Amino acid sequence: MNLPVKSKETNAEVQNLYSDAYDWTNQCVKCGYCLPACPTYESMGVESASPRGRINLVKMAAEGKIDFQKDLAQPIDLCLGCRACETACPVGVPYGHILEAAKEAIENSQPANQKNKMTKMKKLALVHLFPFPKRMNRVGSVVHLYQKTGLSKLIRRSNVLQKVSPALAHLEQALPTTESSSKRIRKGTIIPAKGETKLRVAFFTGCIMDSMMSRINRLTIELLTLVGCEVILPENQNCCGALHSHQGETKQAKELAKSNIRAFMQAEADVIVNNAGGCGASLLEYEHLLANEHEWSGAARDFSKKSKDISQILYQLGPLPFTEEWQGVVSYQDSCHLRNVQKVQQEPRSLLQSIPGISYVEMEGYDRCCASGGIYNLLHFDESMKILDEKMRNLKETKATTIVTVNPGCQMQMSIGIQREGAAANQIKSMHLVEILAKACGLD
Repeated sequence: MNLPVKSKETNAEVQNLYSDAYDWTNQCVKCGYCLPACPTYESMGVESASPRGRINLVKMAAEGKIDFQKDLAQPIDLCLGCRACETACPVGVPYGHILEAAKEAIENSQPANQKNKMTKMKKLALVHLFPFPKRMNRVGSVVHLYQKTGLSKLIRRSNVLQKVSPALAHLEQALPTTESSSKRIRKGTIIPAKGETKLRVAFFTGCIMDSMMSRINRLTIELLTLVGCEVILPENQNCCGALHSHQGETKQAKELAKSNIRAFMQAEADVIVNNAGGCGASLLEYEHLLANEHEWSGAARDFSKKSKDISQILYQLGPLPFTEEWQGVVSYQDSCHLRNVQKVQQEPRSLLQSIPGISYVEMEGYDRCCASGGIYNLLHFDESMKILDEKMRNLKETKATTIVTVNPGCQMQMSIGIQREGAAANQIKSMHLVEILAKACGLD
């Protein structure tokens, strides 16, 4: 599909970045089915905040009719990337791929001397932090020390973060309690199944999950072994590259993908399992990311076919050996990338509903984005909170005491929502699917 951009005015660099994206924009028939599915269109009410409007802007930029930085950058940056529009689209426009191509073009068109402090800090983290597991684990250890020493309580009482950045203050309060690094299961380890081995799986630990939520990773492995999985933790695995793709750093996303493919294919596992919706979507799309690199396209395709969410494996090999009944009402918030990209909807719900004693209630708008969006809630705090507040109004109607998610960003975003509602931790809590299943199995 590598047709050239149709405008002679567009320079060669833009033409290369947009060749596929331009063709995809022409698939949009402007029917408007995407509009009701789009959270930013609903909250902002302008066409440039809709998938249809953004696609048209990308098309115009490819034709040289509008400017990247002046006309396209902000509408694209305000997109959550939830890809609900893809599910709603009757003609299958690959909006997510258009979005990432646009972000790459915008990133490459911005002169280095015009990048603001936030942009430079973001790039610094993407290039020098997330791709390095040891550095991420050091961050996790610092957060553990910060929480254990009580410094976190002092900072909250001082209200200093709120004065610096309300977004950062909310995020700090939503951080889960981190474990000591000594409890992390080392990469390169193989954990045998409990009983008969039904499946040999390689577990993707992630960067945020491994450094900040290692407890969930540990419980994930315990659940997998309970249902008959031999679990391998490939030693040289890395960040999935999702944040890089979402921020236009496609080159580095590709390098991370290649590193992971190399590490996991050496494990010779039947399945590659992850427990984070956003990471899983990125892993699943390695096939697309490396489609034009002949040396890697075949391996990427094989990798993507093996990639599965934890809920799919637990559902497939279940039932789980529950030992405890659950008290209270539980509701579930879909991860956008699990639902809209990986197409996994029923498995998490079926697992929750199988817990003894559980009272499960579906909330209105369960399929709507919570507006975490990777780092969207940091970059666009007010827009994010407007969408989140509507989500919390729907959650209150369920009378739920537990809201369950399958993505670290979603889990922390729902914790922020609970804070904003003024609900105490004993009234309602945000939990990962793995946590609630593990507790019901007596593992917590």
